[in-house]
Amino acid sequence: MDLKRVVVTGLGALTPLGKTVAEYWQALSDGVNGCDYIKQFDASKFKTRFACEVKDFDPTFYLDRKEARKIDRFTQFAIIASDEAVKDAGINKDNVDVDRVGVIFASGIGGLITFQEEVLNFASGDGTPRFNPFFIPKMILDIAAGQISIRHGFRGPNYAVVSACASSTNAIIDAFDNIRIGRADIILTGGSEAVINAAGVGGFNAMKALSERNDDPSTASRPFDKDRDGFVVGEGAGALVLESLDHALARGAKIYCEIAGGGASADAHHITAPHPEGLGAKNVMHTALKDAGMNPEDIDYINVHGTSTPLGDIAESKAILNVFGKHAYHLNISSTKSMTGHSLGAAGAIEALACIMAVTKNIIPPTINHFTDDPELDPQLNFTFNKAQHRTVNAALSNTFGFGGHNASVIVKKYQP
Repeated sequence: MDLKRVVVTGLGALTPLGKTVAEYWQALSDGVNGCDYIKQFDASKFKTRFACEVKDFDPTFYLDRKEARKIDRFTQFAIIASDEAVKDAGINKDNVDVDRVGVIFASGIGGLITFQEEVLNFASGDGTPRFNPFFIPKMILDIAAGQISIRHGFRGPNYAVVSACASSTNAIIDAFDNIRIGRADIILTGGSEAVINAAGVGGFNAMKALSERNDDPSTASRPFDKDRDGFVVGEGAGALVLESLDHALARGAKIYCEIAGGGASADAHHITAPHPEGLGAKNVMHTALKDAGMNPEDIDYINVHGTSTPLGDIAESKAILNVFGKHAYHLNISSTKSMTGHSLGAAGAIEALACIMAVTKNIIPPTINHFTDDPELDPQLNFTFNKAQHRTVNAALSNTFGFGGHNASVIVKKYQP
């Protein structure tokens, strides 16, 4: 089968660093911290009292008030980021074949805020089952893809992907595959997450997964630093319009970059801990390179999973050394989670956007909050600590790894006619 080339023609973002792609990228480039004390609920009794929240978010600025009440925060994020991406790509139901436009959108958890609200309302009552009729449609994580397709009239492939923190990278890969084998001309893809509530923070606290640096939240997310103590939970959404190259050229679309390839693997090791030697991470990067028909030397930048956990950062660095060999020392590596926090199922899309902008702008966003070198990490690796670096970026790889041992990597490269 002759596979079609797939390009990116539209971008959208709603993140703790900015509510548009332009705002998000500027903040990334400037090394801005997105973390602060939690405002969505009273976290004063929690072990972790901070997070990377979307700042000053009012859904009615974007959506009709009645409509906004019927959807969970994660779906609000998904719709808003997708609207930006659709507008950026210049597509609508009048200038494309909507039967050939799909939506594949991810979330790791879905409507946790809605779930908590409904259960608490029931528990505080007299036992009479009084539930919001929108409870289930607000909660299920596939509803973001459904709402986006309804909003824009897109009738192509439509579903959700869930693989914990690898979810939206897998969604991008699925969109890429559907287009290159000819099942669709365009697919709007990405991911969204909103779990900064008592259940989300309390659950991750119980796992001892979160940083507890309550005295200094602005430096709590410190990937690859010796004193890292867990990740900082984030939220938001990222959206990408993927399109076959032929279709994009025929309609005169602007092209950001090309999707080169993707890969998926499993650690088959532990429900939350990574394989200590980064076996699954190694396998997924190898698979992505093979799928792209590229050599390790073709990659200039890796946006790592890099969550700021003691085990995960070491395992991923070992995998990079294994896959890239001596070329690992010529790479730029950075974890933008040091700024955005870890947005779980949305992380892959939000970080793919960072890779696309790095390829487009030839700027490597930094890993901020580095203070002390970790003796367990190779000191020759360039983690782009604390300040952005300028270099030609012909190709970038984005890693995302999820609980359950799910791994996904996607490669983007400069578009060449």
